[in-house]
This record gives sequence, C-alpha cells and structure tokens, in this order.
Amino acid sequence: MNILIFGPNGSGKGTQGDLIKQKYPIAHIESGAIFREHIGGGTELGKKAKAYIDRGDLVPDDITIPMVLETLKTKGKNGWLLDGFPRNMVQAEKLWEALQKENMKLDYVVEILLPRETAKNRIVGRRLCKENNNHPNNVHIDAIKPKDGKCRVCGGELSSRNDDQDEAAINKRHDIYYDTNSGTLAAAYFFKNLANKGKTKYIELNGEGSISDVKEALLAQLK
Repeated sequence: MNILIFGPNGSGKGTQGDLIKQKYPIAHIESGAIFREHIGGGTELGKKAKAYIDRGDLVPDDITIPMVLETLKTKGKNGWLLDGFPRNMVQAEKLWEALQKENMKLDYVVEILLPRETAKNRIVGRRLCKENNNHPNNVHIDAIKPKDGKCRVCGGELSSRNDDQDEAAINKRHDIYYDTNSGTLAAAYFFKNLANKGKTKYIELNGEGSISDVKEALLAQLK
C-alpha cells in the first residue's frame, strides 16, 4: 500500500502517519528525513543537495525527486506513506510523472482538513518528545496535555521548536500550505483531480476531531 498524505502544519498528519505505520507494515517516510539520510549517508544525490543547502539555496526538484524515489524504492519497498512532499503544484506534477515512469502505484491520497486558525493554535501549544516527535503532546488540548511536563506517551523530555512560537514563521508556513493556486493545497487538488479520473483514491478527513477519531475515520477507508 502506497499513501501520500497532506495536511497543514498542526493538523497531526505526522501522528496519523505513525499510527498507520503501526497498523500496516509500511514505512512512514517524512521529507525531512529523506534529506538527512541522503546527506548523512554521503550519497551522490545527498552531496549535490548539501551543496545547495550550504549556500542557503533551495534544492532543485531534479535532485529532490530522485532522492524521494530512491527512498521510496528502498526504505518503502514493502509500501510507504509519504509525508511532507510535494509542497507545491510543480512538485506534484513531477512526482506523479516520476511514479508513472517507475511503475509505482499511488493507492491513496489523504488530505486532513483543518481551518487555518485552528492549525495555528495547535502549533503554538505543540511540544516535541525527545524520543519520538510524533508522540502527541499539546499544552492547549486537554486530551493530549503532557503529564507533569513530560511526554504523555513515554515520559520523555519535551521541547518546543522556536519557530512554533514565532507567529510570522507560522504564517509563512501556512501561506505556502493554504495556497490553492500554486502551493501545497494546489498539489493536493492535483491528485484529487487524478482521483476523479480513477487514477488513485482520495480521502478527506475532518482534522478537528480527536486523534482517535481521525485515526478510525482513516483506517475505515483504507482497504
């Protein structure tokens, strides 16, 4: 099973990805981890990407897409859930073309729906577990509030990202995601259009529910 998941920062898509991985024997592949693994592993693609990053430039798609594909074919050989990529319309088109060329099926595309203001409030209260960033902890949500300042799942140390407390940074990330013309939502709608043509299946989830509610709604639609 191969899945592509979309959701604004603060929607809990990373948490849902982690839960899906526990249910199905597939790899949860986050875009940031792809860069870290290729750069840390010293691959040729990683070296090329690092050169751009060291200069403060964006890594071009003709390097990023092959890195994504390589990770999907190796780490995700038994199935994958790709989280955090594509981020814009152009990347969506290029990823689809690459998947078709490699004869890799895209079974499901998942979009977690969440109002922008709700997503913003969730980000400010989010706390990251040292052991697993996808353990849900949020000081503003009673159901997943940390216990005595520790991770409610494993008791690990918690921290907050500096940019999670920076309203301008949050707005910048959401400006990209909620852009329906060329941003991340435009990318999601590109795949939604493909689903309307029968080329994949598109699942929309109400992200305002509890973690368990979203999980159950998603698992009910994954066959």
